[in-house]
Amino acid sequence: MNIGVIGYSGNIFKEPVKSLNSLCNDVGRIIAENNWVLVNGGRDGIMQLVSKAVKNRGGYVIGFLPWQVEGNDYLDFSIKTGLDLNMRSFVLLKNVDVVVSIGGEIGTAIEILGAYFYKKPILLMKNSGGWTDRITEVLIEGKFLDNRKLVELKQVPSIDELERVLKSIEEVKNK
Repeated sequence: MNIGVIGYSGNIFKEPVKSLNSLCNDVGRIIAENNWVLVNGGRDGIMQLVSKAVKNRGGYVIGFLPWQVEGNDYLDFSIKTGLDLNMRSFVLLKNVDVVVSIGGEIGTAIEILGAYFYKKPILLMKNSGGWTDRITEVLIEGKFLDNRKLVELKQVPSIDELERVLKSIEEVKNK
């Protein structure tokens, strides 16, 4: 199963990314332990931290890069899309089974909206900040972005719950 992880970009030693290091390590751990593939934007910030955690546990990481930039040091496969940040994100979203969101600014908000449009399950890591938490304020019935109810957005309060939900998505996918 391809797990897309989205969230803050930026220096991993500065806030708001720095305080999410432990969460990112745990997310990477469960991806690697379950033999899932991490798919992300391949750059710094949350992408780098989760990529490092997956690689350190023998997992596989694919990065969809904007423009022709180089990715972080933990990518097994880099796809240099030649596209800007937003367009790159839509290519990334077409290649995942589920999206896990951690914090994030406007790029993450765009990715959440794109995942919803593509009907990809969206798991919001609760209390990680940014648009991951803010988007919950506008959800219809606490789980949809519009009245079409394309796919449910789920707030995930813990790493154990994240793993449980991902496994249930995998079961449905494999039926």
